[in-house]
Amino acid sequence: MSSASVKESDVSLNKLVFFVPWTLLVLMLVVSFINAEKFLGGLNAVTGWILGNFAWLFNLTTLFCMVTILIVYFSPLGKVTIGGKKAVPILSYGNLVWVTLCTTIAAGILFWAAAEPIYHLYGPAAMEGVEPGSPGAAIFAMKTMFLEWTFSPYSIYTVATILFAFVSYNMRMPPSLGSGLVPLFGERINKYRSIVDIICLFAVSAGMAASLGTGTMTIGGGVENITGIRSGPVLWAIIIAIITTTFVISSVSGITKGIRILSSINSRTYFVLLVFVFIFGPTAFMLNFTFESWGAYVTDFFRMSLATGDIFKDGWAKGWPIFYWCNWLAWTPVTAVFLGKILRGYTVRKSIQCNFIIPSIFSTVWMGLFSTASIYYETTGKGFQELLATKGPESLVYAIFQQLPLSIIIIPFYLFIVFISFVTAADSNTTAIAGLCTTGDVQSEAEPPMYLKIIWGITIGGITWVLITLADIGGIKAASNLGGFPNMFLIILYGVGLLKICRNPKQYDTFKEDYTENG
Repeated sequence: MSSASVKESDVSLNKLVFFVPWTLLVLMLVVSFINAEKFLGGLNAVTGWILGNFAWLFNLTTLFCMVTILIVYFSPLGKVTIGGKKAVPILSYGNLVWVTLCTTIAAGILFWAAAEPIYHLYGPAAMEGVEPGSPGAAIFAMKTMFLEWTFSPYSIYTVATILFAFVSYNMRMPPSLGSGLVPLFGERINKYRSIVDIICLFAVSAGMAASLGTGTMTIGGGVENITGIRSGPVLWAIIIAIITTTFVISSVSGITKGIRILSSINSRTYFVLLVFVFIFGPTAFMLNFTFESWGAYVTDFFRMSLATGDIFKDGWAKGWPIFYWCNWLAWTPVTAVFLGKILRGYTVRKSIQCNFIIPSIFSTVWMGLFSTASIYYETTGKGFQELLATKGPESLVYAIFQQLPLSIIIIPFYLFIVFISFVTAADSNTTAIAGLCTTGDVQSEAEPPMYLKIIWGITIGGITWVLITLADIGGIKAASNLGGFPNMFLIILYGVGLLKICRNPKQYDTFKEDYTENG
């Protein structure tokens, strides 16, 4: 069964899991068109309540995931092979790294790396006690970028991914997000699997819409920079249609074809761009400032990780790092379904290296170049803050390239990277979303039906357009908050379940002979 069409025969539609979240999303679209103001008001009210009451728990969840991954890495579970010692990997380790990197980074790192430091430079958290625009604010901006984009978010992804891989392959549970609760509650939880899948599908659709929104706005900014065509609702609709069509076509071709090829191209272009900026950018400044600010990040890691800003009556923490925790959590369960499936044949320890260590290091390097360059050009009078205010965050990365040689070539090249980045991530997540709407065996590598991928792709594309057209960046943040809240509780339970497996992996693993061989 090598073709997607043949593999589709191995699965059937789970009507409850598909229709409930899909209907809710369509209703959101209808309500937003009927009364956009009330829709956005209600969305902001709900997310405001979430952040007002649970900011502390979002922070603790992220720290909990960091600690859990470290424990798992050095525990006996770290030596266990996903799918047993005789399992044949779906992808080579090199391709596994590329696919993981591109699936998790998506377009977010490209959108925010240049723009976000300027926000923090002129709007630092009250707890820092630094003047806006000062050197202290610049250091604060960089340590914030390291906090939000490196080890913390990747620990969230990795907890869910490792658990899903082990439960699916080694415990031979059905490929459902509810199956991840079996180590904690036992098989009696199986009758509630569909409820968990429904909640997560709704949440990830909101999170995907937020991420697709940032990618769309980034591409729109690039098109405006090159052609002069205004980045607005009409252009965004065209961009979303092209992205959606491309990732659906890629998704239909299957994991070992479309996603592998896209991620391989994507990763190589990332490195070309990094080398270019390193050579032609303010190299000495970028290196000096990166290491200095990374030291500040390490020193203040726990203080920043647990900040809520309430005592200062400051909304900075809820608007930035906690927003990101919501965003990662919205994506995490469904992303884990995809990433966990391709880990077969690798040890848990190698899987953690691939999902946690390597992406975090890459993201550290990316921020260390692009974010420091953005601060450098702003503080040397290039007017980045004014550009941010007049043309929006999507314009700043192009402003960096305009300070470098060959900008006429590098800007279209960058647009290509953004496009492929989001197509890769959306491809993998659409496959996972469609897969959760079916019944089948994860061991069979069955592909979800084509029509499910098309339906989900079009639905999420429509929600994205509504969000960025009606609410811009505010809508993106509200959608992320809404998506991340229910998933936070699931990830906490996943983490506890993973720690429980760590105590005695053999108790849960169906491949008992692997432990006999190890003595």
